[in-house]
Amino acid sequence: MSSRAGETFDAARAGAEVRELLEADVPADGPASADGDPVTGEWTVTTGPGFRIVPLWEGEGLTGVYGNEWTDAADTATGYLEALGKTLETGWGPYRKITIDGALIRWQMDQPVDPLFDALFSVDLYGDLHVWQPRPDRWVAATVGHSDGDAPLVLAALVTDRPIPEPEGP
Repeated sequence: MSSRAGETFDAARAGAEVRELLEADVPADGPASADGDPVTGEWTVTTGPGFRIVPLWEGEGLTGVYGNEWTDAADTATGYLEALGKTLETGWGPYRKITIDGALIRWQMDQPVDPLFDALFSVDLYGDLHVWQPRPDRWVAATVGHSDGDAPLVLAALVTDRPIPEPEGP
């Protein structure tokens, strides 16, 4: 669960938050750390060497949701990702898609992966990345993920001061 549970998605708000994220400080090095709300413990931010990841929206839990209803929920989250993409394309141009399957397979096999991918997987963000480079020294990405069939879908964004590599497979 993230700190965004129960919020209505708004592409303009999410786009503004991503633009603010572009200016956020990122640690130069050190281990990744996921932080939660001090009261609820819900995930609020993950920082690591050269990056910061934040949730933008969280859907409803999918316990007891199957078939067309589950597909509709997944399609809604994907639609929100696309709406955010259109908002960001206005100033940054089209995104580049990075498929993270290779890194996920390596991670599941306990093989080393880039710290950014390790941090994404640690907060259940397993979806492909939509990546922009709005500045020469900053990359921004958005993704959708969830931990299992019953968990809510989460739309998240990240900023990094390093190029996001296309991950290799095992």
